[in-house]
Amino acid sequence: MLGFFRPVVLIAATMTVGLVAGLFYAYSCSVMLGLGRAEDRTFVDAMQGINTAILNGWFFLCFIGSLVLIILAAVLHLREDGRSLLPWIVAAAVMYGATLVITAVVNVPLNNALDAAGEPGRIADLAAVRERFESTWVYWNVARTVTSTAAFGCLTWALVLYGRITTSGGA
Repeated sequence: MLGFFRPVVLIAATMTVGLVAGLFYAYSCSVMLGLGRAEDRTFVDAMQGINTAILNGWFFLCFIGSLVLIILAAVLHLREDGRSLLPWIVAAAVMYGATLVITAVVNVPLNNALDAAGEPGRIADLAAVRERFESTWVYWNVARTVTSTAAFGCLTWALVLYGRITTSGGA
């Protein structure tokens, strides 16, 4: 039974982390670059809309579910025959944990402050609101892109090692 759950959980963790890393990457290399060219009102309006839209079950399933799956994968590989994967799974947990911390400590408070600024048509100084948000949010989004991508890489390598172990008769 353990032999069935190990690869399933490891694959699920890798896939969900990959989806989150891809989301942050898309923001880094397209969404924020495109919005960076927009006028202040369009920028603020679009980001407020995105901040509302992203708060959905599918996003949370991957965003929070990833850490749960990584931890479960680590637990499932505590036995001797799976321990060679453990350093990579733990490294993924640390990197993904950093992603969650960055999001909670920097990006979410910035999103909340942007939303609290009010309706874009009623904000007296849109440029100032944007100035307080944009560069810091973009910088830390790149950081969480790097940490989530590193977590994805660690899990991908753990899958490679798992494949090697299973083809050589272990796990």
